Amino acid sequence: MSVKHALSRCLELGRSVFQLGLIKPAGRVAAKLRGERLRVSPPTRTVQPQSFLPSRYRFYRLSLSGLAARLQSGGFRRLAGGGSPRNRAVFLAFGVGLGLIEQQLEEDRKSIALCQEIQAIFRKKKFQTPLKSFTSGYKLEDYVIGKQIGKGCSAAVYEAAAPFAVPGESGKCSLVELNQNESENKNGGPLGFPTIPSFPLAVKMMWNIGAGSSSDAIFKSMSMELVPACTQALTKEQGQITLDGHFGLVPKRITAHPNVITVYRAFTAEVPLLPGAQEEYPDVLPARLNPLGLGSNRTLFLVMKNYPCTLRQYLELSVPDRMQASLMLLQLLEGVDHLCRQGIAHRDLKSDNVLLEFDCAGCPRLVITDFGCCLAEDFGLKLPFNSRWVSIGGNPCLMAPEVATAVPGPGVTIDYSKADAWAVGAIAYELFGQPNPFYSSQGLESRSYQERQLPPLPDSVPADVQLVVMLLLRRNNHKRPSARVAANMLHICLWGKRVVASLDWARLDKMIDWLLCQSAVVLLKSRGSSGSSVEAELQRAFLANIELEDLRTAVSFLMYGQAQWQSPLMHYTEP
Repeated sequence: MSVKHALSRCLELGRSVFQLGLIKPAGRVAAKLRGERLRVSPPTRTVQPQSFLPSRYRFYRLSLSGLAARLQSGGFRRLAGGGSPRNRAVFLAFGVGLGLIEQQLEEDRKSIALCQEIQAIFRKKKFQTPLKSFTSGYKLEDYVIGKQIGKGCSAAVYEAAAPFAVPGESGKCSLVELNQNESENKNGGPLGFPTIPSFPLAVKMMWNIGAGSSSDAIFKSMSMELVPACTQALTKEQGQITLDGHFGLVPKRITAHPNVITVYRAFTAEVPLLPGAQEEYPDVLPARLNPLGLGSNRTLFLVMKNYPCTLRQYLELSVPDRMQASLMLLQLLEGVDHLCRQGIAHRDLKSDNVLLEFDCAGCPRLVITDFGCCLAEDFGLKLPFNSRWVSIGGNPCLMAPEVATAVPGPGVTIDYSKADAWAVGAIAYELFGQPNPFYSSQGLESRSYQERQLPPLPDSVPADVQLVVMLLLRRNNHKRPSARVAANMLHICLWGKRVVASLDWARLDKMIDWLLCQSAVVLLKSRGSSGSSVEAELQRAFLANIELEDLRTAVSFLMYGQAQWQSPLMHYTEP
């Protein structure tokens, strides 16, 4: 808080004390709140600096309690020695108010310390890859390539297997299972390897048009695809190549997360004639495979885990219940928050770029994939937009308003810090069985829609979840919650409902108690069979990333929604 804000709060708190008729014992009240006796001389105890006060206000950060004591003692001296009543009241008001603020700062220090301890506990357990680690696999010949499982505008994806890459859990592959009665490839795989009954891997073959056939040129041109790559994805020689990507800088690498895809291997190889190539994408094949093809002889291959389907394919066949849909929405927010914390914006988030599998309880587990359009540069989540030649992202239908309406010019920057969160809000309609309002033929456009035009979600969706979706779709990104704050709102609504109903939000005592209880429950669950479930992973993610200010912001949004929304979708009043 700024000094101006702090002083205004002093007057407000002091005035409330006077209105309660506590003028005479005001000194004793303030001393009790500070936990020390009233002293005229400067205090010997030094208050620790607070991160939420700017460094230029060093005096107020270091001597807040001392300033309160001096103002209170000055007020009592004026009371005894004469002086105008207004001056006496002002001194006492400031003194009592600063004493109350000092008490709140002390509570904040304890709460911040507790949050940091909880973070330290749950950040110790890092996300483990579902596949056992392997040291080979840097050549296309190391893999058995199966049938095509996906195709986009820049790549084709095939199922694959390798003798050195097996599932890490119980030795059983729970991903794409090959039909034992399938008649094709009885005598050998497409590349001359014996058929393996299951394909735990997926190989993504990028289409190389115009990047050249040298490995250096390919890596430089397609470097954004390597953002989710693990540290062992490239060989030592390839890892030393200076990647300059689309924006001319070395792309960042993200750490592993349960809701973000991991690229296990990345290498270049000659383009093979894979099943369906001549029929599905003949124009991007090299001339040696198709005389009319425009592709280069070599391209980039990415090896990842094989997932049964995309989110869009799943939603076309199944409608999740409201609890599963809420958990899926929460997973997307957790994945986006993980990217934002590391300065990365996906910029092409849609249901086709989200893969899906199931946990031990049958709950869908989502991972964000396809980082070809991502922003992963050293200047963070803000992109200089000085000309039309600067790429602003992928899918225009799910482009946040601040991105879609940006006009290039000198000094113009696009803020992507909440753009992916907006896209998650649009995808939420699909999760709850509704058509995406920004996709349908008579749908809305992100550059021109009004919030009152957003269609309502089904009545079965909890009001708090509807509130989160509507807040994510706010046009003004300054009034839109971040992915972390929106995730905290859902966490509180899903697992802290009783606390929400009974909590006095002016103080965080009950919330801290709930956090301690929740931490104990999650630690106990992690020792049992439910430790690998989606719900347990989400609870651990919440506790590993909890911060006091984000928690307070989430609570403020919930309070505001409960106070302002008579109908959470149609009767919203702007603050």
